[in-house]
Formats: sequence, structure tokens, C-alpha cells
Amino acid sequence: MRVRKVSPGKLAAAVREAWADPDRRPYVEGGVAYVPVRDGWPADLDLPERQPYSGRPFQMIGDTAVLHGARPTPAELDEILAWRRPACVLCLRTIDGVRRLPGVEVLYGKPHPVCHHENGLWYWLNPAEVMFAQGNLEERARMGRAVRPGERVADMFAGIGYFTLPMAAAGASVHALEINPVSFGYLRRNVEENGLDGLVRPECGDCRDLLSGTYDRIVMGHFEAPSFLPDALAHAGPGTVLHLHALGDAGAAIDNATAAAGFSAAVATRKVKKYGPHIWHVVHDVVLDERRTKA
Repeated sequence: MRVRKVSPGKLAAAVREAWADPDRRPYVEGGVAYVPVRDGWPADLDLPERQPYSGRPFQMIGDTAVLHGARPTPAELDEILAWRRPACVLCLRTIDGVRRLPGVEVLYGKPHPVCHHENGLWYWLNPAEVMFAQGNLEERARMGRAVRPGERVADMFAGIGYFTLPMAAAGASVHALEINPVSFGYLRRNVEENGLDGLVRPECGDCRDLLSGTYDRIVMGHFEAPSFLPDALAHAGPGTVLHLHALGDAGAAIDNATAAAGFSAAVATRKVKKYGPHIWHVVHDVVLDERRTKA
């Protein structure tokens, strides 16, 4: 593999150069970044091809590696350290409660704030302090495509801005509500650093107390969202769209809540990812209409 050597601080710019091969992954080792070079361009070195990684699955959030489930063996941890050279390695065991507090074990390094780049947006967070579900990548992008400029949107469980940022970037006016003060701090930072101050109104507290007026769209990105349906529906009208996240089918809860609130509803369900054996993380897209009464 033909490569050029650059400093790690210049890696992001280097991979955008015309000579950089977009089909091969650069890597950092010993304080030097090695960037694969396209055919026909000069290179600094010709290195042996790296063998594909086949060890314990993990996710990179910024420079931090996050594993899920059981604690890795020492050999598995060494393999991760050798492959990606993370500054920190965390083992995520649980996500607890409405505040979505991660239960983590630090396996290497020191937890710290990182910046995750996705779909043209920057998300600051500390993976040891707040949740970031990379498996929801397509759902975050979909929310940016779903909204129309000028829509009034409530993001009831905004977190660090998972769905708030792509919707605001698409022109929606987002009322972003978050109960966890730590997540809320990152939410405010992410809104500011992405230049979305004029499109997002962040508030810290219980979303049931902070919802106001009627919204065109309400995002309910929490697995306990079905129990919050009466509160959301109190701020909805005909044509309002709800995006309700759940573990498994929440169709019965949706039917009961919408009928009790005086609406009929069209519901479309999509699977986001497998959550456990026979359990799926799903999103119900609920379009409200006036309830039809019998003559």
C-alpha cells in the first residue's frame, strides 16, 4: 500500500486532497498518520497491506472506542488498541432511565469530551457521561429529510441534539427539550457550534412540563415514549406527525391514546436495528387526523 506521511493534526485535510485514495482507510501509528495514495501520484512509502480487523466489535466515537456487553478479554483489548490506537476505551453495560445515563467501565485511557462528525454536523459529547447510539445514523439522517423549512417541531428527548441538529439544519424551528443537565450542556454547545442558534430553542427540564402550543411534528426518541403519548397529543393537531420510538410494536398504545385524544391516525412502522433476541428498536410514524364520529 503506497502512502504519504502527515501529522495527525493534518489528517482531516489530507484525506480530501486529490492524491488521497478514498477506497483505503488511513491510520495513525507512532504519532504519524499514513494516508493511502491513488495510482499515478507520488508516495513517501510502500507499506504492506494491513490485515482486516476481525476481533471484538466496537464503535469509535471521536478518538474513543466503545464496546457493548461483556468485558473484553485482555487479548481483545490489546487487539483494539493495536488496530485503532484509541485514546480511551469504554465498555458500555447499561443505559439507565429517562436521563439515559450510561453505565460504563473505563478499560483504557481517561474519558473526555470528543467531537463526532456525521452528515455534515458536529456532535460534542463525553461517551462516559451521555449516550450516543451510532446505530441510529440513518434515522438521524431521515429526520433531516422528513422536515420542511419553517415547521414547528418538538424534540421531547433531545439529548445532545441527535435529531434536533439535522432537523434544524434542514430549516425546521425546533423546541429541544432535555431533562439531563449534562446532556443539555452538550446540546447547547452543539447548537451553537453548528450555527443553529436561530433555529433551536433548547430548554432543560421535564418535557411534559415544557411543551407549549401546537407542533407540526413531535419527535419522541426514547423507549419509554408510549407512556408520554397523552402529553404529546395535548400539543398536536390534525396533520401533526409523531415519530415514536419503542422496543417492539407500540401500535395498541398508539391506537388507545390517539382515540382518547379525539384523533384518528395513520401509522407506519419501520425497524431501526435489532436490540436483543427477538426484540427490535422500531419507529412508528403517526399522522394525526380528526376523529370520525358515527352519525
